[in-house]
Amino acid sequence: MSRIFRRNEFLVAITIIGLSLIIGLNNSIFFTVGNVFTLLRASIVMGIFAMGVLIVLISGGIDVSFTAVGVFALHATTKLLIAYAPDAPIILGFFIAAIIGLGLGLINAFFIARFKLPALIVTLGTLSMIHGFLLFAIGNQIIRDVPAVMTAFARSALVTIPLVRGKAILHPAVFMTILIAIGVWLLLKYTMLGRSIYALGGAPEAAERAGFNVVRIQYFIYAFVGFLSGIAGMTFGSLARQSNPQDIVGMELNVIAAVVLGGATLTGGRGTVIGTILGVILVIIANNSLILIGVPTVWQRVVIGIIILVGTGIPAVQERRAGKRSFGMADV
Repeated sequence: MSRIFRRNEFLVAITIIGLSLIIGLNNSIFFTVGNVFTLLRASIVMGIFAMGVLIVLISGGIDVSFTAVGVFALHATTKLLIAYAPDAPIILGFFIAAIIGLGLGLINAFFIARFKLPALIVTLGTLSMIHGFLLFAIGNQIIRDVPAVMTAFARSALVTIPLVRGKAILHPAVFMTILIAIGVWLLLKYTMLGRSIYALGGAPEAAERAGFNVVRIQYFIYAFVGFLSGIAGMTFGSLARQSNPQDIVGMELNVIAAVVLGGATLTGGRGTVIGTILGVILVIIANNSLILIGVPTVWQRVVIGIIILVGTGIPAVQERRAGKRSFGMADV
């Protein structure tokens, strides 16, 4: 039982409950259906990005280019739909964006897997390259006249609840994020590929000696991150009903922070889908609801920074103590 209380997921869940009570007791709007639906909508894109980041962190790598991949896939897909298939179903848009994202992810995989270059350096380079190319090609041009299917997708509602002022709408894309999370959970828990990703993050040399094809695993990981990034980018643009090359890029630190808060480590070998979802919820609440208790927007990043330090520091201290305790027992 004591192990449960020491788990990072438990600590994050307690933090979410505590923060929610603080905000809700100071401003009852926080606990309204409308605000809950708003928070769920805000978590859609971050949640999709986070599933890709979780896999790459478990493998012991890192990817900071996923936001640039997402916005590039969004803009390219929007232009293609406008030019060649303005009346195509939205599923085609998601498919095109996912394939574009997968292709860009393979560029990262090529340099990381084949040339053994540091993942951080490679993805920093592709982040700058992809976003720079997008800005060079189109500048600050914003596509506001998006295809009708994107607008229809933004207006779709799974649940609509009338309120005194307006209505609360639960967007169906929430369940798209849930399905992706379930898929990643099944992959990590029940497949040999999932075990190989954990093994690669825990000890790369041992994983190679055990017969895992490290190059193929890395190709899959970074291609999969690109695939999800394309979907996330298309989702963001469809919900916003526009394609802006300045959007999304810059939120990668928040996404990585959410995954790390959920228990994944930058050294690899650890991380869970449940923990990542809790980390996303915590960051979304901190980003969107602190204003309800009078915390200025400029101070929200400070609060998030404190949460990250405390949330990652406590498990690290607990691990160190557990290691010393087991070392002491071994001496005995």
